[in-house]
Amino acid sequence: MSTPSVMPPDVDPEFVREVGQLIIQSLDLELSADAIDPDAPLYGDGLGLDSIDILEVALVLSKKYGVQLRADDADNHRIFSSLRQLAGHVAGLRAT
Repeated sequence: MSTPSVMPPDVDPEFVREVGQLIIQSLDLELSADAIDPDAPLYGDGLGLDSIDILEVALVLSKKYGVQLRADDADNHRIFSSLRQLAGHVAGLRAT
């Protein structure tokens, strides 16, 4: 079962940066939040995260923002496709 799309039309750039900073902190990456292209893929060639990294990110975001990111969500490919998509999804969940 997939969750309905909750992506707001415009994602606050500061929130995108905040989510990027949480990713950096939770995975102990050696770069700044501003160094993450918000539209680059999180997996593979973009930020280079793997499935374990994504699980860690989902856990941190769930704890920080009180949202539920499920491993079995059919929309995960879209949700985790970029920092902007992920931030938009979390922002949308927080708004509901």
